[in-house]
Amino acid sequence: AEKPRKHDSGAADLERVTDYAEEKEIQSSNLETAMSVIGDRRSREQKAKQEREKELAKVTIKKEDLELIMTEMEISRAAAERSLREHMGNVVEALITLTN
Repeated sequence: AEKPRKHDSGAADLERVTDYAEEKEIQSSNLETAMSVIGDRRSREQKAKQEREKELAKVTIKKEDLELIMTEMEISRAAAERSLREHMGNVVEALITLTN
């Protein structure tokens, strides 16, 4: 009678664990280049975020709409105001987005 084959977990797992790529030393010039690229990207993202906030701050919203969203959705004043500003003061679109 043939015995059912069992997985030899010891050898297979050990093989996987020991099969890794050798670590290589990072050259300082590559590191400096990478850090400057990351820094540039962060500053661009920060600038874009500030521009977006300025645009949102220009949007006029109605106090009644703000209170309606706060009451109906049971969210903070800041969250309701943000949603209204993102939807250019359109209370219907803001409510639809908040319910989805």
